[in-house]
Amino acid sequence: MVVPPCANTKAFHLKQFNELGLAEPILRAVIEEGYTHPTPIQSAVIPAMLYGRDILGTAQTGTGKTAAFTLPLLHKVVTDGKQAPGKCCTALILAPTRELALQIAESIHTYGRHMRPSVAVVMGGVKPGPQVRMMARGVDFLVATPGRLLDLMGSGSIRLDQTRTIVLDEADQMMDLGFLPAIRRILQALPKQRQTALLSATMPKQIRALAQDFLHDPEEISVAPVSRPIEAIDQSVVMIDRGAKLGALVAALSVPDMDRAIVFSRTKHGADKIVKKLEHAGLRAAAIHGNKSQNQRERTLDNFKTGKVTTLIATDIAARGIDIDGVSHVINFDLPNVSESYVHRIGRTARAGETGVAIAFCDGEERPLLRDIEKLIGYRLPVRTFEGKELSDPKPAPDVPDYELRPAKKKKGPSGRSGGGQRSGRAQGAGRPNGQQRSHSAPRSGGESAEAGLSRMLADVGSRGGASKRRRNRRRNASGGAGASAS
Repeated sequence: MVVPPCANTKAFHLKQFNELGLAEPILRAVIEEGYTHPTPIQSAVIPAMLYGRDILGTAQTGTGKTAAFTLPLLHKVVTDGKQAPGKCCTALILAPTRELALQIAESIHTYGRHMRPSVAVVMGGVKPGPQVRMMARGVDFLVATPGRLLDLMGSGSIRLDQTRTIVLDEADQMMDLGFLPAIRRILQALPKQRQTALLSATMPKQIRALAQDFLHDPEEISVAPVSRPIEAIDQSVVMIDRGAKLGALVAALSVPDMDRAIVFSRTKHGADKIVKKLEHAGLRAAAIHGNKSQNQRERTLDNFKTGKVTTLIATDIAARGIDIDGVSHVINFDLPNVSESYVHRIGRTARAGETGVAIAFCDGEERPLLRDIEKLIGYRLPVRTFEGKELSDPKPAPDVPDYELRPAKKKKGPSGRSGGGQRSGRAQGAGRPNGQQRSHSAPRSGGESAEAGLSRMLADVGSRGGASKRRRNRRRNASGGAGASAS
């Protein structure tokens, strides 16, 4: 077989789906879905997989990775016409979360509607009996999460010795969830003569090592800078006191252009707390996280898709399992501990060529997390402010060199305070290009930081009783009557 040139060459960046060589039933389903032009990842991966090449692909979320591997796999089912033996599958697709596994299976059914492939979904959270019975007949496609798949392999309910193709989707998230040892065991159970595709939003060293161990001369395809959010997303950050986040979230979700939003919480308890606050404010919200049963999670996603729920509160376990068109806003209520997760989270908006808005709430303790995110994406995020009950428009971030993204060294000032702030007599903006305002990570002069001033202003939100007034008075006395303002 003649091996094609690198999949990043112009020969692979075809303009129309009908130029990719897909079987007529698949092409007809794609056109019925309203697609005529493949995305860059699709125009590169589909021909390479049709040629039988192993794939090592890097592309941002929302760029069409799922169709990039499901379409050529469907084409092989049409052209081969072979049924897998009992307990076996022709193609195995591994996914990190139940939601993503279900949506991959849904895509297979959608694009294979004119050929009716057999598809089994094997995942935790539901009884294994129906999954075992489905696999007993043998299937064209097995979409699985690693844990449940290993369980059924151990019981003899699933065999992988007849599998011809394996796809590892969102490999970096499977690594984050601790699935790498399980993935290695699964790969070792597959035939040596097979096709392997590894697709990921980022390419950390552990994933590249996995590729070196199990992929044979892979076609490396990268259609976007690693860990850079797509340009169609309008990003900004709100510097805010933690206690004011709920009030700011209600304000952010109440803007006229809010259509459908996903809010990310760091914890399950926090997600449930956010739902209660939003429902009390008259907003239709629901949570999806690991403590919810699979039926609850599916029902919540269905309500979100149909518009019965307009705001979905999610933890990171669902971050890359949500592929729903029309998400206008993504709000990071809590910044993620792993900076790469920020890219995955905001990738829920601006999908299929649309635009979107991503807002990150950052309190004082999360500043190091924000700095890590800005290092990863390579630029500072524009800063919004929360004025009473409204979020202001974001101000453009200064165009600063990369070295300014590193943490500044702390110095002892004349007053003995630790920090890198300027002296009170120094003109604001002096020493910075074009008189730019100080970035959100630096304290102001005058004895009170911008964060403290903003926190004092936000203390009025949601609480105007005497206790709140006494707390504000104590803060003023503690600061010695400093008059610096956050506004």
